[in-house]
Amino acid sequence: MHFSVSAVFRPVPVRKFLVRPALALLALGLLACQSAPASLLGVAQHPAGKVHLLASTLPRVAAQGNSTLTGNFKTHSQVASRFLKQSRDVMVYLPPQYAQDPSRRYPVLYMHDGNNLFDRRTSFGGSEWQVDENLEKLIRSQTIEPVIVVGVYNTADRLAEYTWEAADLDGEMHGGQGANYARFLVEELKPLIDKTYRTRPQREHTAVMGSSLGGLVSFYLGLHYPQVFSKIGMMSPSIWWKDRALLKEVPKLSKDLKLWLDMGTQEGQQPQVMLQDAKDLAQALEKQGFQHFRNLAFHVAQDAGHNEQAWAMRVEHPLRFFYSPSR
Repeated sequence: MHFSVSAVFRPVPVRKFLVRPALALLALGLLACQSAPASLLGVAQHPAGKVHLLASTLPRVAAQGNSTLTGNFKTHSQVASRFLKQSRDVMVYLPPQYAQDPSRRYPVLYMHDGNNLFDRRTSFGGSEWQVDENLEKLIRSQTIEPVIVVGVYNTADRLAEYTWEAADLDGEMHGGQGANYARFLVEELKPLIDKTYRTRPQREHTAVMGSSLGGLVSFYLGLHYPQVFSKIGMMSPSIWWKDRALLKEVPKLSKDLKLWLDMGTQEGQQPQVMLQDAKDLAQALEKQGFQHFRNLAFHVAQDAGHNEQAWAMRVEHPLRFFYSPSR
């Protein structure tokens, strides 16, 4: 398995951006689901700018056609929470051997934006991550150990739920409900999954992963709940949120975590800034003692954008990093 790791980091000044006021409401709408073309946002450089808003969602419209679900699934419809306003569906992928071997228990990977993971009919723009197809291939070929994947659907409150701290977006504060979303996952959903399925509930067998803002909130889940999650997947994480506040939290991370980090070279209107953010995060993790190929993998995806198609092309890599038998 090959991971491309940047060996040399060249820090550059962080440029800040301000979304033009006429597009501010559109930008907030885009950040609610997962993931619209960056061309929908006009982003202008501004010396007093607060944030670079990467387009990452329009209201989801179900695609037409047949379901693309592959494998064995169970659905928990409209799971409510005492910590969150919105109920949401939860889709659970079960590995091929699950029904045949009733004595076996399995590790669990929790993934955000569950509506985009498995089925083009529920995914944004009709493109899905093909997590199920990848799992079926990797598990059946014994490339990775069998794993249960819990796809947690997003809601209209995605921006709030996937951000730990509120940020100033064009003069108004938004986000900052990530701690409540985390409590839903840890205190409500995980106990439900562990009770319903044959899981291995210990932290060493529990992982979380997401992209964009889902990658951002995964970082904070690792930061605040290392006793629950041991593996943290950050695909194209929104490091820019709140002037890169995430970077200041790196020294607080438990060293007993295994981290996946990646970024494409063509993400957003300013791809070089997005990529440099990821390199800066990788460098900060190295300074804290994380070691490549042991408990850190940093992958640069050439020519990859910020969309489901790009994540589908490389989701196999973090699955291998977390679940290869030799690891």
